Amino acid sequence: MIVIVPYDAGWPAQFESEARRIAACFGAEALRIEHVGSTSVPGLASKPVIDIQVSVSALDRRELHLGLMRQLGYTHFALGEFDRVYPFFKRPETWPSTHHVHLCEAGSEQERMHLQFRDYLRQHPPVAAEYEALKRLLASRFDGLTLQSQEGFSLAKGDFVRRVLQEAGAVPRK
Repeated sequence: MIVIVPYDAGWPAQFESEARRIAACFGAEALRIEHVGSTSVPGLASKPVIDIQVSVSALDRRELHLGLMRQLGYTHFALGEFDRVYPFFKRPETWPSTHHVHLCEAGSEQERMHLQFRDYLRQHPPVAAEYEALKRLLASRFDGLTLQSQEGFSLAKGDFVRRVLQEAGAVPRK
């Protein structure tokens, strides 16, 4: 079951702790480590999963990155073509996970869009509240017990995310 919990003021500290671990393991390979996702938006109810975006100079060092993430206790989950631009890792491997890490190239569209979405929600509490309501509705529709259900939950938020990114000026309007 996908559970949406009230905002936890401890989430930023959990991010900071994990960011230090990642930085120590990745060294200079990690150009930027950011708290993204709903747990990075103060006051926003969320799944209790810390989402972290690690920006690297290039994703073509795949084996190095996979090895570093394994050292940190993360499991890689390939998500088709999207894996080429935003590889996904989670810890622990079994449900429920507590941390998700996404790798991206510094300066890429993926890096920019995820940060702009986060920042827009931080700056527009009514939009964040709308997002929370959508997540609660979708959580009741997806059981979350399979990777497919978890992915379905994420994909079902797509129209909302696109609209916010358009409002934030991150993507052109159609």
